[in-house]
Amino acid sequence: MVVLVGCSGWSYDDWVGSFYPVDMAKKKADWFAYYSDYFRTVEINSTFYRPPNEFMVRSWIKKAEGHEGFEYSVKMPQLVTHESMVKLELERAAEQASSFERICAKPLADANVMGSVLIQLSPYFKNEAQTLVMLKKVLDAVDHSDIDYAVEFRHRSWLDESGREVVPEALDILRQRNIANVLIDGPGFPITKVETADHTYARFHGRNYDIWYREEKEDDFRINRYDYLYTKQQLEPWVPRIKEAEKDYNKVRVYFNNHGKSKSAKNALELMDMLGIHHKAKDIRLQDQHTLGSF
Repeated sequence: MVVLVGCSGWSYDDWVGSFYPVDMAKKKADWFAYYSDYFRTVEINSTFYRPPNEFMVRSWIKKAEGHEGFEYSVKMPQLVTHESMVKLELERAAEQASSFERICAKPLADANVMGSVLIQLSPYFKNEAQTLVMLKKVLDAVDHSDIDYAVEFRHRSWLDESGREVVPEALDILRQRNIANVLIDGPGFPITKVETADHTYARFHGRNYDIWYREEKEDDFRINRYDYLYTKQQLEPWVPRIKEAEKDYNKVRVYFNNHGKSKSAKNALELMDMLGIHHKAKDIRLQDQHTLGSF
């Protein structure tokens, strides 16, 4: 069984000086090679904003050459999850999902660098009879027998009466197709427990509850709502859970999306240490601008 820990993206200018050496500031082409020296996986969020073309996918495959066991997890485009699915355009959503798999996920799988496809549902995609039909339609349009898929629910209507777990009917849809229910650590949604596949997918968004739903304050030095550093005490409860999942599932994928100022990289390495996962040593020193600004 394998546990892979990585970040949601690697190409961030604000990582220079903390994760990437200062002399690499203008060498973005070298950032992936540097990142992959420390992590064996990455979650690509850019596919959410714009579906990649064949050239882009080939470039990712090329980058991974020489990094044995490296995996990309890719995010389903918003054209599918935040537009067609929300509008309940069944055929269009299914066709778009299938096209994304054919152009992006399948070539990555053929090159043995495919992790999981993340389907992050829109916060406006509510739990209703029609949306359950839509979810089935999209999931049946892709090859979830050969490629790992994971679904992240975001609207609270997908929670049961306890408010702590996804509703059984949605879990059954995932379970029947061996699709993972994404475990979320972040504002707005509880950390659920039920697993639905032979693989596990977890995402850490940070815990900036204040600016997640409200506007940032003028004296706030956080660059965005993902500018959050988990403490070791906050990560500790995840350690036994991940170790238990490691025993029962083929692969456990963990991604830190709290990317502001390379905090995701720092937390990912810390969690790897806590799990006893060997990695190249890296000291990421973060300047706490918020604290400095208060003096």
